[in-house]
Amino acid sequence: MFRLELLSAFSGVLIAVQSRINGELSARMNDSLEAAIVSFSTGLTFVCLIALFRKDVRVGFSQIFKSVSLKQLPKWRIGAGVLGASFVAMQTHVVPISGVALFTVASLAGQTAISLWVDHVGLIGTGRSIITKRRVIAAVVTVLAVVVSAWNRFSMSDFSILTIGLAVFAGTWVGVQRALNGQINSYSKQSFATSLLNFITGTSFLLILLLIRSFFTDHSIMNITTGPWWMFLGGTIGVFYIALSAVAVQHVGVLEFTLFSVGGMLIGSLLIDIIVPTQGTVISGYLIAGILLTYLGVIANGQSRFSRK
Repeated sequence: MFRLELLSAFSGVLIAVQSRINGELSARMNDSLEAAIVSFSTGLTFVCLIALFRKDVRVGFSQIFKSVSLKQLPKWRIGAGVLGASFVAMQTHVVPISGVALFTVASLAGQTAISLWVDHVGLIGTGRSIITKRRVIAAVVTVLAVVVSAWNRFSMSDFSILTIGLAVFAGTWVGVQRALNGQINSYSKQSFATSLLNFITGTSFLLILLLIRSFFTDHSIMNITTGPWWMFLGGTIGVFYIALSAVAVQHVGVLEFTLFSVGGMLIGSLLIDIIVPTQGTVISGYLIAGILLTYLGVIANGQSRFSRK
């Protein structure tokens, strides 16, 4: 089981790296929505290449729709990728208003809270988990850890009840997406097939948003000029993240996955600041304290996963 917890933490590291890449891509393109489409479409291209050379991925992908046709898997659940794309779209709208730090804390609070619920109702399809005091304490401690880690980046002038509420709401979509992907993966039996479905639905949704925006604004469609080679890595990392998370949540549950992935994300952020710092970067004691506090949350959660019915 410990291997799955390490997998969850590594997924968090991948998210930290992807966020850094997508953030720089967005800044270079000066358009977050188009940057998200570049990330999703390159991820889709990459996972399609995997499917082209691997028969098991193609079989797994067909098994998803076979399960839908047999009414084993409800149709609406195969739209999990739309939730991920919706999160990106909301992030595009909220971050310029609230700032990255406040959005990160608020969205992770939403993810952690919804994780308790999706585990409790058994949305993954592998059984239900009792909402115990230990699980609630672990969730609260983890949110506090993220607050501490971002403390020196808060700007109260950016504080807005509405935007923070939107960020929390967006975070809940990610928690539900993880649960749905876990269930989809139980039918596909192939995590890259689950990734392929996510990137097809997610990319399609973002393209629809872009077309709608083009009708109401003067934004040009796909303002892509020559860019660095790493601009295509964000989507590729996303493919592996979805594949790993879809496997992990099936066994450890959404809450435990979230606890470990948050810790991995903070560790990944620390490693990025050390290895490839941006200009003016200072290693923050708040970030280190947040990492330590995150794993206190993991300890608080303890073995509560065995309370799953």
